Amino acid sequence: MGLFRRNRIEHDAQGERKVAETELEANEASRGGVYLFFLVMFAVGFLVPFLLTFAFVSPLTIAVSAAVGFVVATSVRIAPQWERVAVLRFGRFNRIAGPGIYCCIPFAEYAAIHVDQRIMTASFSAEAALTADLVPVDVDAILFWMVWDAEKACLEVENYPKAVLRSAQTAMRDVIGQLNLADISMRRKQIDRDLEEILGKKCEQWGVTVMSVEIRDIMIPKELQDALSKEAQAERERNARIILAEVEKDISEMFVEAAEVYDRNPRAMKLRAMNLAYEGAKDSKGVLLAPSALADGFNVVQPGGGE
Repeated sequence: MGLFRRNRIEHDAQGERKVAETELEANEASRGGVYLFFLVMFAVGFLVPFLLTFAFVSPLTIAVSAAVGFVVATSVRIAPQWERVAVLRFGRFNRIAGPGIYCCIPFAEYAAIHVDQRIMTASFSAEAALTADLVPVDVDAILFWMVWDAEKACLEVENYPKAVLRSAQTAMRDVIGQLNLADISMRRKQIDRDLEEILGKKCEQWGVTVMSVEIRDIMIPKELQDALSKEAQAERERNARIILAEVEKDISEMFVEAAEVYDRNPRAMKLRAMNLAYEGAKDSKGVLLAPSALADGFNVVQPGGGE
């Protein structure tokens, strides 16, 4: 159990690192315009005092111009359409700014957290999660979520993406632990709905909405796969034997009914014998040698019961 737990923790940590790397790449790609706006505002703030004091150029005027440019660039900012910014004033929450241009008081206000309000995706897994019948399974799933209240996401939890991911892993283990192995495969859609409901209630206090949860793969140990395969094959053979026995029972009952009819009606028995002889001769395309008792059955039956 200690090895299972250690492997599980390492696997969860790898998943968190992958999610963090993906989010970092996406943020760097989407904030290119913000960085460009910062450079433009710095250039404007630098050039205006520099040109006004161009006749008195000195290291001091250049330093002052650079300081003015930095103040302007850090005071006038821009946020993309999908982003909200938590602004703190002297360390206390003041407002949520964005999207578009917003201003901060120099040296008094600063942008603490940038919140992306687009729908986010995160892959997570529950490794070696025990089912109700104590079978360890690995379950991979994908989570779709978004921040609907940027203020709660900034103030109620330290790192809301990590909190959502860990809550999803915990909820997955809880749901898997309530089901048997056979139920997990058959009730995958129900598991998705249960996870969505549990995470929705948990993450609502952080200003996060869980859009959906989808299980991608359920893996069981190799030795257990072989045992389940043999069990399924034995079950199929059992069902086939039951069906065959039921068919044989029905056929035997039909034979009994036919025998009773033939016993009550000798003419029907003779006609059946004649039909069998005819079918045999037709299929073999040969000469049929019949005993005299059977040949008597070919006599024409006269009306009134005579032959």
